[in-house]
Amino acid sequence: MKNNLLTDKLSYTGESETPTHFHLCSYNGKDLQEISGKQFGEIQDCLTDGRLHWLQIHGMKNTEIIRTICAYFQIDFLTMQDILNFKHPSKIEERDNYNVIISKISSLADAADDINQIHVCLIQGKNFVLTFLEEETPFFEDVRQALTKNVLRIRERTSDFLLSVLLNSLVSNYLSIISSIDNSLEDLESELLNTASNQDIGIQIRLLRKQYLQIKQTVYPLKEQHTKLLRSESVLLPKSNRAFFNDVSDHILYATQMIDTCRETLSSLMDLYISNNDLHMNDIMTRLTIVSTIFIPLTFLVGVWGMNFKWMPELDWRYGYALAWGIMIAIGVTTSIYLKKKKWKDKKR
Repeated sequence: MKNNLLTDKLSYTGESETPTHFHLCSYNGKDLQEISGKQFGEIQDCLTDGRLHWLQIHGMKNTEIIRTICAYFQIDFLTMQDILNFKHPSKIEERDNYNVIISKISSLADAADDINQIHVCLIQGKNFVLTFLEEETPFFEDVRQALTKNVLRIRERTSDFLLSVLLNSLVSNYLSIISSIDNSLEDLESELLNTASNQDIGIQIRLLRKQYLQIKQTVYPLKEQHTKLLRSESVLLPKSNRAFFNDVSDHILYATQMIDTCRETLSSLMDLYISNNDLHMNDIMTRLTIVSTIFIPLTFLVGVWGMNFKWMPELDWRYGYALAWGIMIAIGVTTSIYLKKKKWKDKKR
């Protein structure tokens, strides 16, 4: 990994091929104006004073456009690098004239698949909120609809309220993913308790553990750093809207509690899976022991009668062969009856 402090070049580290384009919601208490474009110049004239601007940027492939946008809103170079770094961990950071939230939007199409994550960065200034998304996604469509309908008089509020709404959407997304993982773990636990251990269940446990680690790495940093917003003395976060960030904090706390529950369930499932494997192995060994117990004396007799000595009375006796079979069958049946009375064969795992 290169030292990012020794370069002035911007580089997007993700794999998305989504072309860079914008969607602007410019509003005040009276009206809302929406504009889409592919070049910053197409929307720059709409960024007038006296209005609040929510600019969604989809696609980070064109780093020069990202640089132009950030320069216009006075976003520093280190923040630009964080915006373009797909692998950047979740964080919340205060700057002099803006606040930064970096995280992931997660989706889970199927319980057996990895979590798909889209890098997202929220930047809040005095009269603007920037949303950088590496792919085209309707994730914040409900927020746009709320602005259109002026739900809870959202257009009359300051930019920090819009930031709290967007952040709450992210946390709700995490809660949905964690709930899905938790339900899958409960189903897997029931399956382990009702059926024999098998390789497929082991694979499912490993996949769920991977999903758990992914969502944990996304949520836990937010838990540690969200207090920055609650204790901030910045004019960008007035105390009048602090209750909304407290609500987000409650949701983050609940998400971390659910993650801890998933961790305990995963640990229990691993122990149960290993225990089932041990019981299954013990059952196999018991069956092999039963077979060995029956055939060891028979092998002994065959070995004795298979020796090539010249003088063996049974070799010249007319009924020797039949007697040998009779003895071996009698020993096998007697041993089987004995083991059955001892309930070895029918012993439950």
